[in-house]
Amino acid sequence: MSETKAKAGADAPNYKKTLNLPKTAFPMKANLVQNEPASQKRWARIDLYARLREARKDSPRYSFHDGPPYANGSIHLGHLMNKCLKDFVVRSRSMMGFDCPFVPGWDCHGLPIEHKVMTEMVESGKAAKLADLPEAKSKTIIRSECQKYAEKYVKLQTGQMQRLLTLADYGAPYLTMKPAYEGAVLDVLADLIEKGLVYRALKPVHWSIANETALAEAELEYQDREDLSVYVDFEAADGSAVYDAFGVADDDDRPGLTPSFMIWTTTPWTLPANYMIAVHEGVKYALVRIDGNITVLAEKLINKVTEMAGSEDVEVLATCMGDKLVGLKYRHPFIEVPASGTPVAGHKASLEKVWTIVTADYVTTEDGTGLVHTAPGHGADDYATGLKNSMPVYCPVQANGDYDQSVPEWIRGMSIWDANEKIATHVENSGHLFYKHRFDHSYPHDWRSKTPVIFRCTEQWFVSVDQKAGEHSLRKMALERITSEDDLKFVPAWGRNRFRGMLESRPDWCISRQRSWGLPIPAFVMPDESSFMTAAVVRAIATLFRETGSNAWFGKSASELLAHYDPRADSDAPEAVRSGEVTIDQLAPGGDILDVWFESGTSWNAVMRQRFGDEAVPVEVYLEGSDQHRGWFQTSILPALGVLGTPPYKAILTHGFCVNKEGKKLSKSSGDSIEQLFEKYGADVLRWWVCSLSYEGDVKVDDDFFKLAGESYRKIRNTLRFCLSNLMDFNAETDAVDLKSIDPKSPEAWILADLDAVTHAVRKGYESFDFKSVHNELYDFCNDALSSVYLALAKDRLYCDKPDSPRRRRSQTALHLIADRLCRLLAPVLCHTADEAFRDLHGDDGCVHLETFTEELGLHPDAGWQHLDAIRDDVLRALEGAKSSMDLENPLDAGVTLPDPDGVLGGYDADDLADLFGVSRAAIGGSVEIIDLRDQPRCDRSRKRHETVKERSDGGTLCDRCADAVGVG
Repeated sequence: MSETKAKAGADAPNYKKTLNLPKTAFPMKANLVQNEPASQKRWARIDLYARLREARKDSPRYSFHDGPPYANGSIHLGHLMNKCLKDFVVRSRSMMGFDCPFVPGWDCHGLPIEHKVMTEMVESGKAAKLADLPEAKSKTIIRSECQKYAEKYVKLQTGQMQRLLTLADYGAPYLTMKPAYEGAVLDVLADLIEKGLVYRALKPVHWSIANETALAEAELEYQDREDLSVYVDFEAADGSAVYDAFGVADDDDRPGLTPSFMIWTTTPWTLPANYMIAVHEGVKYALVRIDGNITVLAEKLINKVTEMAGSEDVEVLATCMGDKLVGLKYRHPFIEVPASGTPVAGHKASLEKVWTIVTADYVTTEDGTGLVHTAPGHGADDYATGLKNSMPVYCPVQANGDYDQSVPEWIRGMSIWDANEKIATHVENSGHLFYKHRFDHSYPHDWRSKTPVIFRCTEQWFVSVDQKAGEHSLRKMALERITSEDDLKFVPAWGRNRFRGMLESRPDWCISRQRSWGLPIPAFVMPDESSFMTAAVVRAIATLFRETGSNAWFGKSASELLAHYDPRADSDAPEAVRSGEVTIDQLAPGGDILDVWFESGTSWNAVMRQRFGDEAVPVEVYLEGSDQHRGWFQTSILPALGVLGTPPYKAILTHGFCVNKEGKKLSKSSGDSIEQLFEKYGADVLRWWVCSLSYEGDVKVDDDFFKLAGESYRKIRNTLRFCLSNLMDFNAETDAVDLKSIDPKSPEAWILADLDAVTHAVRKGYESFDFKSVHNELYDFCNDALSSVYLALAKDRLYCDKPDSPRRRRSQTALHLIADRLCRLLAPVLCHTADEAFRDLHGDDGCVHLETFTEELGLHPDAGWQHLDAIRDDVLRALEGAKSSMDLENPLDAGVTLPDPDGVLGGYDADDLADLFGVSRAAIGGSVEIIDLRDQPRCDRSRKRHETVKERSDGGTLCDRCADAVGVG
């Protein structure tokens, strides 16, 4: 370089201050952990939820309901996904212009809280003092402590859910322990009683030994467990009758041994309660000599059983069908006289058929021996078979899992789990054991205590699923609604079959529990020990509970509890009560509480109908984890069908679980809290991550996924920041160009049309709960159409044009529209960031969450933009190749020729085309060609090698556009 040129370069004007450099208060660094709480405070200060309700009061209602989490411990990652998905629904529907009130709720009663409270009371010594108090007083104290515990965690979880930036009526949540809620639950119970769907019976139910209470299907979870499997021979009472059944007629041909009936069981502890052995009439059975002993088992299972046991000498002596065995008698292996048992009300009962072969349709030859050990006190099928054969029910197992005094002395008072081995050893020593082994299988556990449950026969209250309520039973009504796509929608679609299968096989619903902390079942015990509960009684108690709360059950007399009840007007009451033969004072309050699933399952009444009226039900959608197909979805639809004749929801949306790297479900009990994630990433990043998920299946959680979500979030934020920072001198009211004036060939026509397409796709995604598509559409728009194309294209004119040039104002108009619409479309997910950007755009008094999605702009770009999109990759590849072949590192040192065989680019601005590819010049040619412009002068201000660059009056080298911008000739 010559000395003269070097001097001219050194003295050349500095044009930096003449550029329209971006400026904004919207920072590049989000500082979400610090700034999101400030947004929470601002929303609280303006009472955002109430203002939104006021703004939408005349809008169409979108009825949406929150399934209650349990009020214990911190929320975990499963709640993160669930609460975010619900919030996406609430906020997006509000942005669509609906009035979408959302009342958060908590399930407050139940065993986990009571168990935790009792543990703390034992550790503090308070529990010992309860033993000396009357039962009612003791329960009142326990309930008071449970209420305090629930209130503590409702407060904690409320703060956490607000920190998650969810929008709900946190000032007036629903709590299942509140008097008004309790009264509304009992209203539903009364309606079901009135329809004849509630009954009390002695039946085997799932029983939690650890917590000494009955459980319903929804309270079970299946875990792998090792158990003892035994094959036991029950000796025939009359060997000749067995041989006759098999047609072994001649005395000389009969073996000189008494045959046995071989059963198989994985619950040896139930053998003391054996009353019958069941066979199937249509199965072929064999009389088999096995290693010298003779026994009966299904022909199809001989090889399987004997090979497993390692038998060496197996000979089939004869076969017959199962119907020939029915009525044969056998001896119990270690009990000589059968226990008397308890008759089932309304059924005949005798001991005549005890230890008899009976028939049952459920007997199969898939496993076991084809002969099923039957104990009516310890199984649903066993119980039904017992009733069919006029058997009483015998259950020698006490509430704590120990045997009572009716069993043989050598197992009295023993835990059933310890008795398994003891019984197996006993029958082995007596010669009745054929084979035993330990095996792993899936077994039902109490989902709260994580301990194995048993079937145990006790008196409980039930809701019938097969008794007709009008023309159909609850089961039939539910299955009809689930089958019809017009009645119920399922997201994902496979939920329909899953739900149907669970309803088809479910038993009657056991709704009573034997604990303290819950809503008392308002049943009364008569002097003769019988119980009664009528609709009128329940409604009277519902009125009382609304006035005083359910603790009244434990501190008031029957006459005080029934102050709102007139027995003479209750046609369903026992005659002795109606006539006054048994006075109210002679009644005693029952000791059962209501299944917490019944409480939460009637929230459609206690929350939606009570607060918003009958028209609020059915709600649009219930949204919960997929485990609720056997839980809340079932316990909600059954009472709703009984009372309303319709499901409480129009659609069911389910999501999977958050699991760790090993695929195990995350939960509060395993310490999976989200507090550390709040402090590390902030809520917006967590919400953005949830929005990216295919939530239909289980989701693995790892810190790397949150980091990736953070990087993705920063792309969105930086895109917004670029738009906002280039609007520092733009007033939308005075500077915006009329959209009708925008040339279809301009970049603004293209990008605003693309904005319309994104707006349409995002709204559709929100409407169909396809939040992942929302995430992808918004991210791709910001990352590709905006950052990679339009914003790169517009940067030169935004920085270098005169501030009020038509082209720059046109670009700013587009940026303002893009920023505004992006804020609205992002608002349901990135609550803080969208509102922060919206306020930067419209002023501090604005709030995006009070706004709605905007209508599409309706611009139609010229068809040439499709051609430009088609050749873009070719041009960029050519520019990349020029880096090595032509040593062209800076695209502004290049020009490009663009093929246009169909002539669609005629009339396009050459500068727009050059900016589209980031080069200095563009022209139409026969093929893509890169032109080296390094021998052409470069503008000192824009750095472009434009055709109009020349030395100017101030000594600088400028293109015409920049010379006009700085005011030199």
